[in-house]
Amino acid sequence: MDWLPEILNMPSTIRTVLVLSIICATGLALGKIKIMGISLGVTFVFFAGILAGHLGIKADPGMLAFAQNAGLILFVYTLGLQVGPGFFSSFKKGGLKLNMISLALVLAGFAMVLVLHWTCRISLPDMMGLFSGAVTNTPMLGAAQQAVLHTDPGNTAETTRMALACAVTYPLGVIGMILAIIILRRTSGRKAGQAEKPEPTKTYVSEFYVSNPAVFGKSVKEIRNAAGKQFVISRIWKNGKVIIPTSDTIIEEKEHLLIVSGQSDVESLKTLFGEKEPTDWNKADIDWNAIDSVLISRRVLVTKQEINGVKLGALRLRNLYGINITRINRAGIDLLASPGLRLQIGDMLTIVGESASVDNVCKILGNEEKKLNEPNLIAIFVGLAAGVILGAIPIKVPGMEMTIELGIAGGPIIVGILMGAFGTRLHLTTYTTQSANLMLRQIGITIYLAGLGLDAGEHFFETVFCSEGLVWLGIGFALTLVPVLAVGFTAGKFLKTKYAENVGMLCGSMANPMALNYANTTVEGDAPSVAYATVYPLSMFIRVILAQLVLIIFC
Repeated sequence: MDWLPEILNMPSTIRTVLVLSIICATGLALGKIKIMGISLGVTFVFFAGILAGHLGIKADPGMLAFAQNAGLILFVYTLGLQVGPGFFSSFKKGGLKLNMISLALVLAGFAMVLVLHWTCRISLPDMMGLFSGAVTNTPMLGAAQQAVLHTDPGNTAETTRMALACAVTYPLGVIGMILAIIILRRTSGRKAGQAEKPEPTKTYVSEFYVSNPAVFGKSVKEIRNAAGKQFVISRIWKNGKVIIPTSDTIIEEKEHLLIVSGQSDVESLKTLFGEKEPTDWNKADIDWNAIDSVLISRRVLVTKQEINGVKLGALRLRNLYGINITRINRAGIDLLASPGLRLQIGDMLTIVGESASVDNVCKILGNEEKKLNEPNLIAIFVGLAAGVILGAIPIKVPGMEMTIELGIAGGPIIVGILMGAFGTRLHLTTYTTQSANLMLRQIGITIYLAGLGLDAGEHFFETVFCSEGLVWLGIGFALTLVPVLAVGFTAGKFLKTKYAENVGMLCGSMANPMALNYANTTVEGDAPSVAYATVYPLSMFIRVILAQLVLIIFC
């Protein structure tokens, strides 16, 4: 048994893997514990690492640095890949308002960091560590540490203090955010459990009775071009039969049309066609195949590589096979089937037509669900390589002698977002199942947090229980509470943002899923989660980039 003491006591590759694995397993197990319905989740790995460091457990410095960096790169890239498809669309309509409020919260936090740095005489790296914990954003901490090492490659002591500062304020970041939600809830005038008015869905199905003479005798294509609205006519009741229209189908008086559109466009379509029928076609239990004995409705998956990135209109499926594509579901969101929409692997198309025609379209699109379970690793590694390269490119900023770099946090997240949004145009298959993406992200962030905690743990408790630690706690709590309450009150009172959207947006801006879990218990429906997802990508991106810029410019 001589080998066992050697493994446990000598820094080595095996020891490092063993130590990190035990820390990760312990932290993840503790993360399942809930106190008053709230759990820190994967963040418990961070504190398990701190405890291990405090107990004197060490790992090989080179291996530990590699594990931390690799974990951070993997996490931010896969995060960007996940949010990429919806990143740019999140700026449309209501999403633009929420993102602008979120951006104001982010900028207010950084402004407060600089003010406290100048007035309290606390070093900017320490302030950035405190800020990272206060907003529960460890990727931002990683980016800030990289900026410090970029300006001073040998300054590992400063990066360790930054991790220590983050560890001190992190718990208060969670508590402060939940306290802010409680205060906003009490001041919003809402009663417990009061339901918010449901938000419009991405697509809406309506039935119209054609009574407007302006559209009599015109083709579907002519009407759509003149209307300037995006909509799909799914079915037409013509001469007692249900048909699938083409672009050349002529609309006549007294026909009934089943139209898929955005809910906000329903009134405009009512003006265009005449009368809206009262039948609710958006109920979950509608049997679409019972509408007509000849036509069927089927959901078909895009699984063929050659279809990835191809515009829907270029396939000419409606004209060739007499079918209609009414909507496209991508990552849980229903999209209108416009000709210019580029298809992606994993898209689910709702197709209406005769059974034989739908079967033929299935062969073209693939519709083999098992293929989606095969990992597309080429895009993952191409993206990781491109992200690291982008992060290492020196960028010259006018008025500054020193160049800046996006680093291993900024580069990969930008590439991940771009790959997720535009990878299909390069015919790169960026699709991964939700569970696969979550697995990669969790592995990355877990390893990063384990190494981060182990590195900071040696002096954690002696720092917390001293005068400096108490100052850090106060500053961290202020960094959490003051910007959130200021922006939250402003958004609710002056910008008329609904309570559910408001708290979800604040949680997303602060990258705080623990607080989001609490916010979801205060309302009915998923409005907080939708708002969280709307602002999270941009706020995460801005925090990662600004953390580096602030340190490089002002440090």
